[in-house]
Formats: sequence, C-alpha cells, structure tokens
Amino acid sequence: MLLIFPPLAKACEPPAGIARLGASLKAQGISCRTVDANLEGQLWLLKQPLSATDTWSRRAFKGRERNLVALRDIKTYQNPDRYRRAVSDLNRILAISAAETGVTVGLADYQQRALSPLRSADLLAAAEEPEQNPFYPYFSQRLPELLADVGTVGFSLNYLSQVLCTFAMIGYIRKNYPALKIVLGGGLITSWMQRPGWSNPFGNLVDDLISGPGEEPLLALLGGTSAPMRHVTPDYTTLPLVEYLSPGLILPYSAGSGCYWNRCSFCPERAEGNAYHPVPTSQVLSDLQLLVEQTGPVLIHLLDNAISPALLHTLAKNPPGAPWYGFARIDEHLADPEFCHALKRSGCAMLKLGLESGDQSVLDRMCKGINLATVSRVLNNLKEAGIRVYCYLLFGTPGETVVEARRTLEFVAGHHQAINFLNLALFNMPLYGDETSEYGNELFYEGDLSLYTSFRHPDGWDRKQVRRFLDSEFKRHPAIAAIVRNDPPQFSSNHAALLCGIR
Repeated sequence: MLLIFPPLAKACEPPAGIARLGASLKAQGISCRTVDANLEGQLWLLKQPLSATDTWSRRAFKGRERNLVALRDIKTYQNPDRYRRAVSDLNRILAISAAETGVTVGLADYQQRALSPLRSADLLAAAEEPEQNPFYPYFSQRLPELLADVGTVGFSLNYLSQVLCTFAMIGYIRKNYPALKIVLGGGLITSWMQRPGWSNPFGNLVDDLISGPGEEPLLALLGGTSAPMRHVTPDYTTLPLVEYLSPGLILPYSAGSGCYWNRCSFCPERAEGNAYHPVPTSQVLSDLQLLVEQTGPVLIHLLDNAISPALLHTLAKNPPGAPWYGFARIDEHLADPEFCHALKRSGCAMLKLGLESGDQSVLDRMCKGINLATVSRVLNNLKEAGIRVYCYLLFGTPGETVVEARRTLEFVAGHHQAINFLNLALFNMPLYGDETSEYGNELFYEGDLSLYTSFRHPDGWDRKQVRRFLDSEFKRHPAIAAIVRNDPPQFSSNHAALLCGIR
C-alpha cells in the first residue's frame, strides 16, 4: 500500500497520521510505503524557474537555497529579522510560481479562484482536470515511480488547504491507473462523514472513505486479520526527516483522540460526537523515549486537543528526552508553581492555552470550566518557570458583545508580560452543534461540504463589528501590539517555541 500526505500544509514537521498508519500496517505484515507529497511538492515548486521580473521575486529566487538552509539552522531562529526574511522570500517564490494557474500558493495556504474546497462539484472538477493544478508537473512525474507494484493508494486529508490538490492527484491516478483502489481518510474526511445525512458524492472516484482512526478499517480493506490491533509506535524513519523546514526534526505525536474535557459549547469535537480515547501514559512515555532515541528531535509536538493532567504529571516525572510543547487546559494543576517548574525541568518549552475570553460570564456561558483568577495564577506560574505561552482567543461568540471583548483586552494587557504569542480567531458556528438552532441556520461558507453555519448574534455583534474592534482597538493597544508582532509568519505556533530559544 502507498500512503500519501498531499499538498498543502505547513512543511515544518512530518505527518503523524501516515507515520502511525504505516507502522501499524507493517506490524501486521502488510507492505506499506509513506510519502510526504506536501513537502516534496513544495520543495519542487520552490526550485522551478521563475518568469517574474520584479526585484523582490528575483532576489527571493536567487536566495532560495540560502533561505532553505537558513530555516534548517537554529541560529536563524535567534535572529527574528533574518527568520522573517527567509520565510517571506520563500513564500514569495511559491506565490509567483503558481500565479499563472489562478492559484494562490503559500507556505501555509492554498486557494484557487475558480474552485472551492467546500463544493463537491468543484472537487470532482479538480479531479477531471488534474493538469490545471500547479503541482501537476510534480505529481505526474512522481506518482508513476511510486505506484509500481501498488494495489491500494491512501490519502490523508486533514485540512481544507489540501483538498483541491488531493482530488487533482486522485483524478490523475483514476485516469492513468484505473485498476488501483483509492482510499480517502483523515481528520477532514471524518468531519464530513459525521455530518447528519451524509451521502458520499465521490463514489465514482474514491473506492472507500474512512472515518476516524484508520488502522483497523485499512487492515480490513487490505484483507488482514479481524482481531483488534495492538498499539504500535509510529514510524518516521521512512520520511525525509532532514528536509523539513525546521532546524532539526520537530517530532509530532498524538497521545489520544478527542478531548478529555469535551464540554465546551460550540466545540467541533463535541458537535461531531468524537469520544476521547487516550493512549495509556506508560505507553506514551515508552513511545516518546523510543522515538527520541531513533530520531533525535529538536522539539516534540504533542498533537492532543488538550494534554491530559495524567500525561502532564507523567512527563513532569519522566522527561521524554527533548524539549516539547502542546495544548493544555488552564486548570488547578498549572496553578501549582512547583508543578510548572517540574514541567519546565522535563523539557516543556511552551504551552498553548485556549483562554478564549477574558470575561468570566463569556467563559461560563461557553462551559469552559475556567476561572479568571486561576488563569492569572497559571500565567504567572508559567512565566516564573520559564515556559512560554501561546494564548488563543475567540471573539464574536453569542455570549460576547463589545463590552465583554474590551474586558478581554484589559485582561490580556494586564498579563502581557506572561503571554508571548496570541492567536486571534473569529467565532464560527458548527453546522450541527447543539446550540445551532437557537441562533439561526444560514449559509456561511457556500458549499455542500461546509462544516459551519452563519448565525444571528443575539446582540448584533456581527463579524464586521468584531473585525473592526480587533483592528482598531485590540491590536492597537501597545502591550498587545508587541505580542501580536511576535507571531512567526506562516508557521505560527509550529515555529514559536523555536523562536523562544528552546534548550
């Protein structure tokens, strides 16, 4: 079997999904190859001749090899201006290289003017004319090399930015290798398939769709044993670990699926009914220690929606052997200063915290289970311990108006010394959440594959007003503006810990 991670996503770390699936299939005696076509495709596009005549594009193309080397050198991350210049120039090359095809390509995004990733008809159109995709010259050469002696091809589709490229590659395979079986899975496919009344619009193009963890369904499709599969440590050694756009390997690892809290209002995980399935902490520790020994990562990225308290305590007592970061809930565990220092000693370089709001009434209405007094203690503890904070805020929820949003501004400004990075998001209403019917159900993103709906804010605090507040008030506060400027362009949280000087 061939497992493919398609363009386009941030190419700063290997794809965890196909590394896990590939290892599981091999453990069952099934021959399997994993290919990161996202990384390969971007590197291919970066090296193609450019026809642009403007000074920036010529300079960027001339320095492309130097900038690729720079992003793989830790010294670059100690010089923010050099880092930003390297990222900006590489992003420029990608943008110019695909401009003639009507596609906007970047290091972190893919948009096609004529086609939407949320309309199934457009995905079928992308498959019908794969040569219109800017990555076609790459994959039309690469796929024939990969498909020899392969009976099944699986695509891991997780982000909207991957959708149109995925279907262009599927269309190429279907036209040129009609006997091959094509399987499609990943996080985005799971979300689509869990929509009520889901009907597969790709039946003539894709042989099988897989929702959720793919190990057992894939094994069944390939004629393997029907017995429950045992846990297998992911295998990254088949991927080009030295070619990613980071100064050494960033090792992604998932210690569970779903969210252990699973109570927040408007949460997509809750709306989709995804249960929490953790890997036992002893197994996580064993996996991490083995993977660190095998690959020598510069940083471990824990992919969980929220690292469980049990795992945090396990890591605090048993350092995994490399610096690490991930999402954590703000709770009483982190309100203990000694525990935060223990996390730092274990290698914790940064925690991503989903604060969402600095107003207690908004937090309560969202069922976040967060107390602002506890948040203050946690932020102070993490700062004292030397753990950086990437804080996530959500504006425009039904329980928020400009009054509550200004309280968030005041809270963040009052704690600016303990917050290193900010992610500012506008609220999207899940299409099939428990609360959706209360606020109206209108088109938000046009397309039969959309996961979100528009809604009528009970106090008229619409998206236009939220954007105006963020641009004219929130981001202009001097203390907050300084934090916003820290965010790594394109790579955001994936490179943030590196800019903090991990050690």
